[in-house]
This record gives sequence, structure tokens and C-alpha cells, in this order.
Amino acid sequence: MRVIAGTARSMPLKTPPGLDTRPTTDRIKETLFNILQTRIPGCVFVDVFSGSGGIGIEALSRGASRAYLIENAPRAAACIQENLVFTRLADRAVLLKQDALAALPAIREREVDLVFLDPPYGQGLEREVLELLSRMPYVTENTLLVAEARLDESFDFVDDCSLKVVREKLYKTNKHVFITK
Repeated sequence: MRVIAGTARSMPLKTPPGLDTRPTTDRIKETLFNILQTRIPGCVFVDVFSGSGGIGIEALSRGASRAYLIENAPRAAACIQENLVFTRLADRAVLLKQDALAALPAIREREVDLVFLDPPYGQGLEREVLELLSRMPYVTENTLLVAEARLDESFDFVDDCSLKVVREKLYKTNKHVFITK
């Protein structure tokens, strides 16, 4: 796994040992950032269930002004910290080593531009996190929420949260769901 573009381009990233995380492949990460490229420079980015930090670090490398990386697993959080130091992006990152539902209310920004979430599959965390995000004052009509999920994961519930799906990008085994208020 590596940083695709920007100031840390081609730098390799460590991944936590074991099978507890599913790092987004370079190909899918590149496709995602091609879609998001005009929104990244100067943005405030939140990477929920950050794993190795690859998505948040990619955003910082491409010009995000600040990134919040949320990860509860101690080994994964340590890996994120190492990757931030190695890529020299730690000064613009905030690593929140706690549960996503506890960390999201701790973010003190007027507005967040992009939120990426890639929760463990099959636990219903997409719904819990999106319901919470819909109530956060920093999530505005200008905020884009992107969820990575299994292909068969339904997002019909977002209407109940005053959110709407504006786009889906399908891959072989998973998808990105783009959501706004």
C-alpha cells in the first residue's frame, strides 16, 4: 500500500498486522480520489474507522488542510501514527484513538468538507455513524459523506436521517456511496 499522489507520492504505508483491517486497495483509492480531486485542496477531512490511515493520509498528501483520523484499535492507531510521521504529514493530522461514536462529537470544526467511513462490514455501523453525523453541527449541506461498504449493503435508511444518496460507485466486491444532507 502506498500514497498515490501529492507531497507524499509513492511513499509506502505500513498496515496493521492481522486481518482486523481491510486497507482500501491502491486502485480503488485512486478511483475515489479522482472523483474527489476538486474537493480535496484546503478541505477538512475526516477518516472514520481509519485502519492504517491510508485514506486520510492520501487526502493530506493531496492538499487537505487538516484530517481527523479516527481509530479505536491500539495496533492500528500506532500504525497510523507511524505513517503520519513517515510521510511528514503529522502536523496537519489529528489522531483520535477512540470509538467512532465517541470521537465524532469531539471534533470542533465549524464545517467539515469530506467524511469518509469504512466500518467493519456486517455490524450495522454505517447506520449508527451516519445517524450521528446527520446531527453534527459541522456536517452541513456542503459536506460530502462517503461510505465504503459491501455491494449488497443497503443505504435506504439515509432518508430517515435527513440525508440522501447522490451517487454510488460500484467495484467488484464493494462500493462507495456518496451522501449529502
